Amino acid sequence: MPGRTEPRYDVLVLGEVLVEIHADTALREATDGTRARISYAGDALNAAAAAAAAGARTALLAVVGDDELTVPLLRRAAELGVDVSHVRRAPHPNGAYLLSADTDGDRVFVYWRTRSAGSTLAPDHIASWRALLTRCGALVTSGVTGALSPSSGAAVLSAARLVHGAGGHLTYDPNFRSRLTGQAEARELLTRIAPLTGLLKASCPADATALLDTTDPGTAAARCRALGARAVAVTAGADRLLLDDGTRVEYHPVPVNPEPVDATGAGDCFTGTTTARLVLGDTLADAVAYGTAAASLSVSVRGGTGRVPAFTETAALAASHRRSGRDTP
Repeated sequence: MPGRTEPRYDVLVLGEVLVEIHADTALREATDGTRARISYAGDALNAAAAAAAAGARTALLAVVGDDELTVPLLRRAAELGVDVSHVRRAPHPNGAYLLSADTDGDRVFVYWRTRSAGSTLAPDHIASWRALLTRCGALVTSGVTGALSPSSGAAVLSAARLVHGAGGHLTYDPNFRSRLTGQAEARELLTRIAPLTGLLKASCPADATALLDTTDPGTAAARCRALGARAVAVTAGADRLLLDDGTRVEYHPVPVNPEPVDATGAGDCFTGTTTARLVLGDTLADAVAYGTAAASLSVSVRGGTGRVPAFTETAALAASHRRSGRDTP
């Protein structure tokens, strides 16, 4: 937007950082003594790490706890290239979730988020970050963040309005989780935030069924556009993505990872990478190509931030995929 001040950050990510506990077996088969691995993730950190890896100056806007895991949690975020200097503290534990390895993205999370530090996110925090939000290139946030508490939902809307009003870009992922919120509440937030988005990313069938009453990616995209979204990306399985930019609707094939390990965080990797590349000047089509390539690479290792590909690798895969001639559905 002409006349805007040079942004301090290319990408800000608003949300909750979580302690991730990855079980070695399916949760319904877990027994006394089942082994598990601790890492740090959550959709906000996953997206922020991807944006930083894609070359964007990236900062995390979040509230973390006062327990013993806060130090390693923030250390991990910083190791991933994310600025954590604006993160706030609250006298509550950090949120956590338990899951098992999965390759298709259709998994169940067991959450421990009630009264977590992240759920205390509120409009007052957004007011304290106003200068950052009105000068950023883009904001990434999600329905998961909005579902943490009533104050978190209000904070998401407040931040989105600040960025939109200042001429910045907003990427929003509804990321519906039935264990966090109801369909009516998630639909209401989607309806209110869609007109503020530059890119709305939804999954089909998960988000599309719960929030848009369809199992068809094209219909899902059209309904998001009807809500006011400028551009919509709908993930439609492991091998393709539908992009509706308001002028054309087309499928974009996704590079297939031949040895997938865990799909946790792949969608977040897509949103973080795509948003970063948009702010850095790439076209929407090119940014989406980089986003799908990064997401494909990310599923090679367990955990939401277990595999954050360097942009050189992401760009190489995107170029190779384009040259292969598989860019026609």
